[in-house]
Amino acid sequence: MYLWLKAFHIFFVVAWFAGLFYLPRLFVYHVDARDPGAHERFCVMERRLYVMTTLGMIGTWLLGIGLLLSGPEVYLKAGWLHAKLALVLALSGYHGWLKTQLRALAQQRSQRSAGFYRAMNEVPTLLLLAVVILVVVKPF
Repeated sequence: MYLWLKAFHIFFVVAWFAGLFYLPRLFVYHVDARDPGAHERFCVMERRLYVMTTLGMIGTWLLGIGLLLSGPEVYLKAGWLHAKLALVLALSGYHGWLKTQLRALAQQRSQRSAGFYRAMNEVPTLLLLAVVILVVVKPF
C-alpha cells in the first residue's frame, strides 16, 4: 500500500507544481496585456488553473499524510523530513499568496510589474530543488 500512496503522492506533487510554475507566468502576461478582452480571458485562465493547482496541493497533502501514517516510524524522527515539511508549508503559503495576487489582478488593483511576477516565478523552482535534494540525498 505504501508504494501506491507514494506513486499517487508524486502524481499530485507534479500536478501542484505545474500550476505553481505556470500561474505566475500567466500573471506576467496578464500585467502586460493591453487589448480589451485580455483581462477577462486571463481572469478565466488564472481562476481555472488555480482550482486545478489547489486540487494538486490537496492531493499532495492528503497522500503525504497517508505516507507518514503508513511509513516507517523512523521517518518521523528524520531531520530531512522535518526540513521537507517546512518547505511544503512554505510552498502552501506561496500557493495562498498566488490567490491574493489572482484576486488583485481580477479586481484590477495589482500594483505589481511583470518583472516582479517573473522573479516570483522562480520561488517554486528553488523550493522544489531543495525538497528533491532532501528526499533523495537525506543529508541529515
